[in-house]
Amino acid sequence: MDRITISADSTADDLASLALCIHALAGGLPVTARSRNKPGVQVEDGQIKSRAYTGPLLEQVLTEGQVVKGKPPAGTYKGIPVIVAPVKADGKAIIAIGVVDTTGSMEIKALMDQYSAIHRQVNGHK
Repeated sequence: MDRITISADSTADDLASLALCIHALAGGLPVTARSRNKPGVQVEDGQIKSRAYTGPLLEQVLTEGQVVKGKPPAGTYKGIPVIVAPVKADGKAIIAIGVVDTTGSMEIKALMDQYSAIHRQVNGHK
């Protein structure tokens, strides 16, 4: 039977196909993922860039178990907006997955402006 299993001990290889899928769904934005106990994967331009990746916001999410939106203070994506979310099992964060907003499209103001423009267009308002 084909299956993907993730756990607190998942390796970069275990997370690679999931990260590549999210990367495609996010329009090619960089994606990072790691498990609680092992370094993870970094995906850019449709390819695995690193199989030993970690970052401060991934680690924060694994510790706190909550979604974090912010700009990392250090690391590969220092100063670039990132959204990181946990995958939980039994109430504990076992995996952290992040999308790096290299386009600036996930910034709140830009997102709200885009929503307003779409809403006006759909409802026939100018």
